Amino acid sequence: MPRLSEAIAALDALWPPGSAEAWDAVGTVCGDPDQEVSRVLFAVDPVQEIVDEAVKLGADLLVTHHPLYLRGTTTVAASTFKGRVVHTLIKNDIALHVAHTNADRADPGVSDALAGALDLRVVRPLVPDPADPEGRRGLGRVCELDHPVTLREFAARAAERLPATAQGIRVAGDPDALVRTVAVSGGSGDSLFADVRAAGVDAFLTADLRHHPASEARAHSPLALLDAAHWATEWPWCELAAAQLDEISDRHGWDLRVHVSKTVTDPWNSHSPSPGAPN
Repeated sequence: MPRLSEAIAALDALWPPGSAEAWDAVGTVCGDPDQEVSRVLFAVDPVQEIVDEAVKLGADLLVTHHPLYLRGTTTVAASTFKGRVVHTLIKNDIALHVAHTNADRADPGVSDALAGALDLRVVRPLVPDPADPEGRRGLGRVCELDHPVTLREFAARAAERLPATAQGIRVAGDPDALVRTVAVSGGSGDSLFADVRAAGVDAFLTADLRHHPASEARAHSPLALLDAAHWATEWPWCELAAAQLDEISDRHGWDLRVHVSKTVTDPWNSHSPSPGAPN
């Protein structure tokens, strides 16, 4: 079995911490570098429900996409919900490691996993990383479908292929318009509208689209918008990341047991459609 420091070195090679955004908080939150690791759990959110799952599973390492402390803190008291997470992890000898925007930029990364879940062919990054001479890393992905489908059909595919949430898929655009090219970005993507327009795609699938940016984007062009739940657009990365660690484990003879949490941690848990609303 590898030590935690060896496992973290392998994860950092997949998602270099230096490629994260300056505002981000990635890396190891807690854990003894000399501790042996035999079981790993991947999840999107480092919330208590996931930590309790890691305890029940007997995991030594929890890897999440979202940071626990993004803006810093002055306390890890168990009277706070994040402090309780830290206490539970340490009491049960579970390390926590975060790969956030460094996993977004990676090749393959979060948006590659999202494209794969939708059966899209990745053409290039939406916002290329200037530090990558091969032009494969960066934020978002520009993709192609094997054959054109209507926006209605593509939205149905997204609703079927992505994990089920109360939100489902919100759509803006002509349901009968043909979709041939799609930009995707796991997580919040409405800061990328200028890049999406420059890519000249037919549709943009992401999460957390706000009213004004979405309205302005629709006014600029006939670009179709598909707004999925934040958690649902990033969960496919957990399966990709687990497969990557599995391959590393096999190569090094580590015999790790790698798991992906299927617990839905999207904060919205029900949906009441407005009477007479368009379907």
